[in-house]
Amino acid sequence: MSEVALIDAGGANLGSVRYALERLGARVRLVRDAAGLRGVSRVILPGVGAAPHGMARLHAQGLVQPLRELEVPLLGICLGMQLLFEGSEEGHVECLGLLPGVVRHLHPATGIRVPHMGWNRLLPLRHATLMNGVADRASAYFVHSYAAPLNEHTVAACDHGGLFAAVVQRGRHSGAQFHPERSAATGARILRNFIENASP
Repeated sequence: MSEVALIDAGGANLGSVRYALERLGARVRLVRDAAGLRGVSRVILPGVGAAPHGMARLHAQGLVQPLRELEVPLLGICLGMQLLFEGSEEGHVECLGLLPGVVRHLHPATGIRVPHMGWNRLLPLRHATLMNGVADRASAYFVHSYAAPLNEHTVAACDHGGLFAAVVQRGRHSGAQFHPERSAATGARILRNFIENASP
């Protein structure tokens, strides 16, 4: 299997994502600068925490422009997915701009807690290879306070006081708002789909 680049963006989920990939047979290369992207066939951008910190770290590592110019499939996970969009309300930060839209704060309401934490269902909206073999309304594990809006690139939504984008795919750019490394068989299948066949 080809080597997968895993961006070290300072997220606490880095190790668990790496182990999840290795369990699937992937060869994983930890990447902390642009040089580390050379020769890989897939790139994964994981992340937890705040968008301003995540973008500041990518800028410090010299990875912002190389990620924008990547010619291989890129998967963002949790905060990593949010950073694929044009911007985030969190700190009013400019993100990578690979997907249209602005990430916005989830709104608490009666029976709706923020952060959104725990298992929730994926609601399929359109076909994409990233979801091959994933059952309709499969559950995944979420931990987040911000989310991306639905648009034409949304593959699956989730409902937590309103619908938000849970899985996105636009050409070679894709993302999962949940943690596939903590989402049992659903997450493992999505990671396998990405590392084996990430075309739309």
